[in-house]
Amino acid sequence: MSPDDYTPHSGDRRYRVEHYDLRIDYRLGSNRLDGVALVHGRVLEPTKSISLDLVGLRATKVQAPRGGAGKGGRIGFTQTDRKLKVAFGRELAPGDPFELAISYGGAPRPRRTRWGTLGWEELEDGAIVASQPIGAPSWFPCNDHPGDKATYRLTVTTDPGYAVAAAEPVSTATKGGRTTWIFERSTPTPTYLATVQIGKYVARGMDLAGVEGQVLHPAALTARVDADLAPLPQMMAVFAEAFGPYPLPSYRLVVTADDLEIPLEAQGMGVFGANHIDGRGSLERLIAHELAHQWFGNSVGVERWRDIWLNEGFACYAEWIWSERSGGHSAHAKALGHWAALAAEPQDLVLSDPGPELMFDDRVYKRGALLLHALRLTVGDETFFRILREWTSRFAAATATTADFRLRAAEIAGRRLEAFFDAWLDATALPRLPEPPAGIAAVEPAPVTEALNVNPRAGGAG
Repeated sequence: MSPDDYTPHSGDRRYRVEHYDLRIDYRLGSNRLDGVALVHGRVLEPTKSISLDLVGLRATKVQAPRGGAGKGGRIGFTQTDRKLKVAFGRELAPGDPFELAISYGGAPRPRRTRWGTLGWEELEDGAIVASQPIGAPSWFPCNDHPGDKATYRLTVTTDPGYAVAAAEPVSTATKGGRTTWIFERSTPTPTYLATVQIGKYVARGMDLAGVEGQVLHPAALTARVDADLAPLPQMMAVFAEAFGPYPLPSYRLVVTADDLEIPLEAQGMGVFGANHIDGRGSLERLIAHELAHQWFGNSVGVERWRDIWLNEGFACYAEWIWSERSGGHSAHAKALGHWAALAAEPQDLVLSDPGPELMFDDRVYKRGALLLHALRLTVGDETFFRILREWTSRFAAATATTADFRLRAAEIAGRRLEAFFDAWLDATALPRLPEPPAGIAAVEPAPVTEALNVNPRAGGAG
């Protein structure tokens, strides 16, 4: 695993984490988090030490519970404002396992970054975690690299009367005026998609075309939630047919009482603000976008941040597929409208390497979606959707790169696509869309109802 050049100060290439067992006690009134993180990992190169990302919280003790990182017992460590460096006491060889128990605590707060404030954040009455791309260290010590996927067990103790969402629920118990929630995540998950959501929510089950679903929301928003989420079972069925079977055990939606700037995806979860659920379905495309991320970004993850279009371009194109399949504008009409809007913007973005400042620029989302539509026009519907289904199957629960997609698409299409991908991915000028089949040649461009934002994190969807 190499360092990520977009987030060079995050992560440590010398090891991978296989499992996090996080035990957190959080008091809402005082915004106090006390935790123990059991980190099970394996080193990738000879080393006597490793570093974990931890921001705004202080480590108080590091131990090797079973001697996997030396002789056992306490381990020496030092901490800076963003790193926790742990010394093993002896050199570990490539492949050697280690286990660390890290006690830590403090008042969690969002981390200030070039992409805004990220991580654990207090709500009006609860808490939210929004970590993409480097907010995870605001609530637990971790190897914060998009290519390092691990499994999780999360034990969250908090005030009674609040609901907690994090992963697959195992148990809930109240004792001594505190409620403890236990969750497990068996699907390998990068740190930025691990989450904890806390609020005064009602929790209701949903059947999502055979997939276990749940929605958590303030009771006052019940009518709006019911209206806006009514299409979700059909949406799940459409995406399962287009992209392959839903890749996770369940899907949860959290609707906060607070307004949020943008919706967010986490592993097996979509998080929406009250402003995204209006009871009229005005932002249905965002519900489709976050659901699609479970295939693109969460199951098939990026190995490095420069390939962010593999997450966002695919989720954006899923919005157009849903529109097409649910009786709205066709994907081609959507593509024509967005192509015209994008052509009017500065032509200074390289999709395959937009740079850290522009990785969340809306042009990455829309040009990525246009690339996929252009590929669909080039290879035909049958081959295009076979590419998508084989992509989600081949790299399920793993990570992939742009080079992987180029290779797999050409292999499945059975033709050379170098010039096509060079133009869409590596040049700044926006290519023309290929000529469509005769049956859709006369389609009028769909109106672009959402503003095209050229500032990172401004608008769009997570």
